[in-house]
Amino acid sequence: MSTVQRLGLTAAAALAAVLCGCGTPGAPEPPSLNLPDRVANLAATRTGNEVALTWTMPRRNTDKLFLKSDVAVRVCRKETAGSACSGAGADLLLAPGVKGEFTDTLPPTLAAGAPRPLSYFVELKNRNGRSAGLSNAAQVVAGEAPAPVEGLTADVRKAGVLLRWTPAAGEASVRLRRKLLTLPAAKPRQGLLEPEPEPAERNLLVEAGSRSGRALDKEIRFGQVYEYRAQRLVRVTVDGQTVELAGPLSAAVRVEAKDIFPPAVPTGLAAVATAGDNGSETAIDLSWQPVTDSDLAGYTVYRREGAGEWKRISPAQPLAPPAFHDAEVQPGRSYRYAVTAIDQGRHESARSAEVEETVPNP
Repeated sequence: MSTVQRLGLTAAAALAAVLCGCGTPGAPEPPSLNLPDRVANLAATRTGNEVALTWTMPRRNTDKLFLKSDVAVRVCRKETAGSACSGAGADLLLAPGVKGEFTDTLPPTLAAGAPRPLSYFVELKNRNGRSAGLSNAAQVVAGEAPAPVEGLTADVRKAGVLLRWTPAAGEASVRLRRKLLTLPAAKPRQGLLEPEPEPAERNLLVEAGSRSGRALDKEIRFGQVYEYRAQRLVRVTVDGQTVELAGPLSAAVRVEAKDIFPPAVPTGLAAVATAGDNGSETAIDLSWQPVTDSDLAGYTVYRREGAGEWKRISPAQPLAPPAFHDAEVQPGRSYRYAVTAIDQGRHESARSAEVEETVPNP
């Protein structure tokens, strides 16, 4: 066989190898360690001597493959950046993708003393006990928690719900937690003027007035039922960020915000008489300043002569405008007038300051 023939056979063999997919195999892929991804959204809240932790379990490992079994979770804490992350209880076993929750009761050494930073972490481990590292740090404040709020009471006033408690020496602020107990209406909002539905929960932070042991919640709606609880707060700045240390929640107080309060008393009542000369009508025109209560339904006008009894002279339906035309008067006689305001609940205010007017003779 000639050299040319041998070269031709070699080339043909090489081509056949390429066409049949038979070639030198590549480098083998390293085996997956199946390390769960690190948690990145750990959050911590301290209430009293308990720290509540929440996070989301990853669905994949560090190789971007879906995790197929439960994952071991270790919860730990650090007092200083260089210290070891000591365990905060028994390890957990959680499924991929679920919401993780854990409550740590602080040991006496961390629940006492001056306020200081305390960081929490979670570490996810594979079956061999290996992990991809600690989660993000969730920071709280170690140290003695504020004293509980005692003697909390709630009373309905026209301007809102008045809350009182026993003040403590040197307290900086108090948080009032309000919960709406009334079930929301099933019907949808009707029109642009329909008020927005109330939030189910709302917080009221009292700072300047906390030493007096009282606060007024003006953001209430009559006809609703509310529950209040209170807790004291201490604020600590850690690494440029403000972290709160909250005391335990007080016992709950419940209040039904019934509107039993009349509207404001009308002011500025004035009377002007018109003589019935030249064919004009004999009358007395009344006017007063409008009442600004949000639930105002209207006004009622009363009249008397001398020291006689007051009699309503306006229609049974409350007057909408702050004015009234009294044509049932006689020339040469004097009349006294007073006005009241009425709200949507049919509560009537006290009578205004009275005015007297005499109808001139024609």
